[in-house]
Amino acid sequence: MKLTQLCKEIGLEFFGEDVEVSGLHTLSEANSSHLSFFNDTKYLKDLPNTKAVAVLIEEDYAELLPEGVIALITDEPYLKLALASKLFAYKVGTDSGDIDYGKNCDIDPKASFGKGVVLGDNVTIMAGAYIGDNVEIGSGTLIYPNVTVYHHSKIGQNCILHAGAVIGADGYGFAHTKSGEHVKIYQNGNVVLEDDVEIGANSTVDRAVFGTTYIRKGTKIDNLVQIGHNCDIGEHSLMAGQAGVAGSTKTGRNLILGGQAAIGGHLELGDFVTIAAKSGVTKSLKGGKTYAGFPAIEHRDWLRQQVKLASLLKK
Repeated sequence: MKLTQLCKEIGLEFFGEDVEVSGLHTLSEANSSHLSFFNDTKYLKDLPNTKAVAVLIEEDYAELLPEGVIALITDEPYLKLALASKLFAYKVGTDSGDIDYGKNCDIDPKASFGKGVVLGDNVTIMAGAYIGDNVEIGSGTLIYPNVTVYHHSKIGQNCILHAGAVIGADGYGFAHTKSGEHVKIYQNGNVVLEDDVEIGANSTVDRAVFGTTYIRKGTKIDNLVQIGHNCDIGEHSLMAGQAGVAGSTKTGRNLILGGQAAIGGHLELGDFVTIAAKSGVTKSLKGGKTYAGFPAIEHRDWLRQQVKLASLLKK
């Protein structure tokens, strides 16, 4: 889309050199055909280095952009991003197409498929499953009844998706108007499950706003678990039932997340972190340790805290 047309659609004035915009991305990941945005000072360091063709930005910060990057001045950059995201959203439909089957696949006739689906060898898909447009599924993967895999998702080899699992639904993202209305940010990324991943019944992995939500190889997720958009869950992790991870959080390998535990968004956890059941993680955590409580602290400190609380009650 031409930048002049895009600006017209989202209600911005632009009179500069017209350029093509191919999509949206973050400041750090954008290339010379992407529109980006800036609405949070914790990403200030990314402004001078962005390669975006244009950035939605408040006037006070525009001078920090590199030379040649077009500043689209607005006092509501996040809202304008939401409006722009709709212009690049994938058009979903009900058409089906030919499937590229591997060898020895076992597909129930009551499974449904979109266009451009590619299956590896020995894939099993049971009744009621829906596999969306341009989905790729690796060899040896088993998909139980009523699983939904949204468009452009990629499933690795030897994965297991249990009944009712949803891969690639929209992440929970909205911009807010000054009058309190909520404007959808269209989720134009995808989901990648690497090899040997298991997803429990009725668990969900949301697609990225832009880019990819990753579940790395060997990770095993229990029933009723929620993974937010743009997360990157490290390899060989374990997540117990009713746990959740908010958007854009990255974890190291071998995370253990106890039942009903939750991790906030935009955090980083090191390798070999264990989070006790019902804990709430509100800040980034170092690897190789066990944490408990809300807000989550080191487990031994939490135990001392519980002893002190119990002694106060005795008095």
